[in-house]
Amino acid sequence: MSRRASLTAIIVLSILGLAISSVSLVNHYGTGKSSYCSFSENFNCDIVNRSIYSQFLGVPVALIGIVGYVVLAVLAWLTRRGNDQRGFIVAGALVGLAFSLHLTYVEKYILATWCILCLSSLAVIVLITIFSLATMRSEPLSS
Repeated sequence: MSRRASLTAIIVLSILGLAISSVSLVNHYGTGKSSYCSFSENFNCDIVNRSIYSQFLGVPVALIGIVGYVVLAVLAWLTRRGNDQRGFIVAGALVGLAFSLHLTYVEKYILATWCILCLSSLAVIVLITIFSLATMRSEPLSS
């Protein structure tokens, strides 16, 4: 896969991650039950998104996701335009992946409840990480 294609994939996946995180943020502040992703006690976004673990230093985790995905999309876009930001993309993807894996650990071992939105975001950041690493292996974009 070419670097340009990998960067395009990162942009598209970042937009998807932004959408997932936005829905999560709405759910975080919601007061009613969300029927679309709360299937049982084992799969319940409400429990996860409204737990004490849904904030980091007082900031909703979903908002951190929104900012992270926007930053990744902008960095990929800048790199496509010739301003090489690949190192920052890889670093951002790895930080996002580590954060998402930590949250997945919390879901499994502390809350004992899975959130479909969180798992979807995990899948997105895994793919972004793979594509970001692929960009490091290819030749620089020509101007």
